[in-house]
Amino acid sequence: MRRWIGLALVTAIAAYLLELLDVDAAALFAALVIAAVLAIAGAAPRAHADDPDTPVVPRPLFLAAQGVLGVYIGTMAEPSTLSGLGSAWLPVLVVGLGTLALSVAGGALLGLHSQVDTLTGALALVAGGASGLVALTRELGGDEQVVAVVQYVRVALVTLTIPLIASVVFGASAGGVAQESPSWTDQGWGLLLLGICAGVGVPVGRIIHLPAAGLLGPMALSTTAELTGVAGDAAISPIMLAIAYAVIGWQAGLGFTMERLKAIGRILPPAIGLILAIGVGCGLLGVLLSWWTGESMVDCYLATTPGGIYAVLAAATAAGGNVAFVVAAQILRVLLMLFVAPFAARWAARRRPGPAAL
Repeated sequence: MRRWIGLALVTAIAAYLLELLDVDAAALFAALVIAAVLAIAGAAPRAHADDPDTPVVPRPLFLAAQGVLGVYIGTMAEPSTLSGLGSAWLPVLVVGLGTLALSVAGGALLGLHSQVDTLTGALALVAGGASGLVALTRELGGDEQVVAVVQYVRVALVTLTIPLIASVVFGASAGGVAQESPSWTDQGWGLLLLGICAGVGVPVGRIIHLPAAGLLGPMALSTTAELTGVAGDAAISPIMLAIAYAVIGWQAGLGFTMERLKAIGRILPPAIGLILAIGVGCGLLGVLLSWWTGESMVDCYLATTPGGIYAVLAAATAAGGNVAFVVAAQILRVLLMLFVAPFAARWAARRRPGPAAL
């Protein structure tokens, strides 16, 4: 118990420091790194006293964290935000599917590596929803350590390049974007929404054999509730979301060993190359989107970047562009990735099961 308390305290401090640096999903990233360091050092807590070699978060806690994250992602689909697409929803949807195709193709190539299976490769390179993908990887049978590391390398690369490209290529500057905390009343309604979506979504998802029902079941219901107006102003508590992020990060981080770290280090060079290639592909999709919709090139570049939604929002605001269009396209991309990617990844894995030795 002392080790769990220590892990929680150090994670909270690290998450707070990362929040000051505007790191996306700071609690998840902090939990992943701190848990991995402790696991490699042999100082990590153990979930099962009778099995000290199994450093895993208790399953009920992990499922609860998935539910919180699923409902939170669903509440992002606000009708007022998505209406920013206007008549451009079809081009944005087509481009989003193109992004997914690039991701799955890149994942299939990464799956050619001797230490990566195709399912893990596909999930690791999906361009959007990093926290959700880490949360559902174990449920799908993938390697959550590989997915977590590659996904956050992707987020870091995209976040760092957005202001650079926006400034050098389009002459826009990037600044911070303040995030307003929901009121206590909205958080109370959010707790009720969470209870209903998780209580119904998880068992129904399992009945219909939905992949990663703990995440996708509540997410599907909360998205529906948000789009139909049933959810109203319900919002997930930032503290509850941070705890969920931390639990998901611990789940991946506590499984690290020095051998796993070295193995992932050998995977990173080709993974980074594929991430950059997917980024270039998304840039070309942005050109297509601009031609199709008539929106400016900078807005379409920002609308199609494979991640870094808060950096995108800051750059779009600073550029004085169509912020509603950019944000709506980004949210649609995240929802599309998380809803469709599990099925696409499984399809790719069936097409080429298991790792191929090179």
